[in-house]
Amino acid sequence: MRSEKNPANSFMQHIEISFNNQELMNMALTHPSYSQERSSSYNNQRMEFLGDAVLNFVVAEYLYNTFAHKAEGELTKIRARVVCENALNDVANLLKLGEYVRLGKGEEMSGGRQRKSILADTVEAVIGAIYLDLGMGPARNFILKYLEKIIIDTASGDYQDFKSRLQELVQSKSRKNVTYAIIEETGPAHAKDFVAGVYFNNHLLARGKGKSKKEAEQSAAASALKNPAIIEKIILEEE
Repeated sequence: MRSEKNPANSFMQHIEISFNNQELMNMALTHPSYSQERSSSYNNQRMEFLGDAVLNFVVAEYLYNTFAHKAEGELTKIRARVVCENALNDVANLLKLGEYVRLGKGEEMSGGRQRKSILADTVEAVIGAIYLDLGMGPARNFILKYLEKIIIDTASGDYQDFKSRLQELVQSKSRKNVTYAIIEETGPAHAKDFVAGVYFNNHLLARGKGKSKKEAEQSAAASALKNPAIIEKIILEEE
């Protein structure tokens, strides 16, 4: 059961981290929908922006120090897979973060506590809060505590560019190729969410979400690759 009175204090006890300024964690757990209903600008968006930068640095630093044999291009692909919405949502679920985030009533009723984008953004905001209050060392420890296994598993597995893999699959069956389009953009200018669609002959194969247009396109390609038989059927029908 989540704590309505003091989610920040409850969450810090849950993750076993003590803050000097608890108000920073309180802000990290405050979704814009909560502040909008109160006509306030008090929310976690700026902290999310900072946390995203800290997260990317720590993951890049870890990859650089741990995988000396991998080239820059490989490290970039691994990092992209580690800091994506799906991975951060997994971290949020481990933390049971949905129980502590402060949401507006409308967002709450629409299932916001389980929404990947909200949970991933809040993880970044929590990282930003830890960095601001305790510094880089504790922020690094927190990130690696929950992401180190994901980093190692990703580096050991298949982190190939999904768009390239989809292109190879399609062009093995057709002279034509897939195309991408941004279907939806939401959020403020500094923290937009994108939904991309991947198409073959104007036939929508799959959708994907991301923090950038490129990430959304990669996500769409990854979703399409989950159903290669369907893709082959569509290509045959459209040719």
